Amino acid sequence: MITVMREDESVHGMTANSFTSVSLEPLEILVCVDRRALTYRYIRERKNFAVNILSEDQAALARFFARPEQDPATAQSLGIEFQATERGTPVLPGSLVQLDCKLADAVEAGDHTIFIGEVVDMSAQDGRPLLFHHGQFKRLGDADPL
Repeated sequence: MITVMREDESVHGMTANSFTSVSLEPLEILVCVDRRALTYRYIRERKNFAVNILSEDQAALARFFARPEQDPATAQSLGIEFQATERGTPVLPGSLVQLDCKLADAVEAGDHTIFIGEVVDMSAQDGRPLLFHHGQFKRLGDADPL
């Protein structure tokens, strides 16, 4: 999940369908974002974003952030809260991995932009990742959807 600060200092999130490692030195990752998505605009404006790798028990959050607009009442009912990194980038506590990134490059590709982020800080905890395969959220090793 990608998190980024809006201009009004609220947080916007997006469930990403493409995320991968790019480089170890410097440590860089990439995410692909549709240019029509709000996340596109916020990353372009702020030049900072976070990647939050969700745990297998966070499928409801992934579904919520897959929506273009996030209803504050639903966010509250799901218990969604954010923390800011030292640089002020919003991250999702409880996620397995939190990568605080500064925008290193942006490459246009079809109707998406590939945002390359340099990881400036990260934290991780033990757990099992949430997976998405064949249109459904799954647990590592499970054949059945969640």
